[in-house]
Amino acid sequence: MSADEIDVYAICEIDDIALGEAKAFDLSRVTEEGEARPFRIVIIRTGASDFAGYVNACPHQGTWLNIGGGEFFNKDGTRLRCGRHGSLFDIESGVCVEGKCEGKHLEPIALAVVGDDVCLCGVKLVEEDVRPFPYDDFDDTMEIMISPD
Repeated sequence: MSADEIDVYAICEIDDIALGEAKAFDLSRVTEEGEARPFRIVIIRTGASDFAGYVNACPHQGTWLNIGGGEFFNKDGTRLRCGRHGSLFDIESGVCVEGKCEGKHLEPIALAVVGDDVCLCGVKLVEEDVRPFPYDDFDDTMEIMISPD
């Protein structure tokens, strides 16, 4: 890959996330050593075609933001919330504005909208091989064996 090529992966379609909602994705990223490691992200739809994205880990202890009840937001939906300790984060910047990690940031991810897809940019992901249908090698005939028992 040349220096001006960037890894871009379609993560979901725009309409998979409703306006003002967030969705978690469990991916696998490739490390510099070539190993696969879990890569959990959250994508928030902030406008018609606008999205914010972060690694789904609170800077306080690394727990998922949606741990526990599965919710990403505080009660009025104005801040991202850590489900373990209740820290609150600005949706647009990822800055912790209240809680145990106040002043720290969520780790941002680069997103781009390409056509109808929300894409992750600049991170090498493990791509799953398409598994072949187990009967693709067979033709339309069937072999039947009859045992003389």
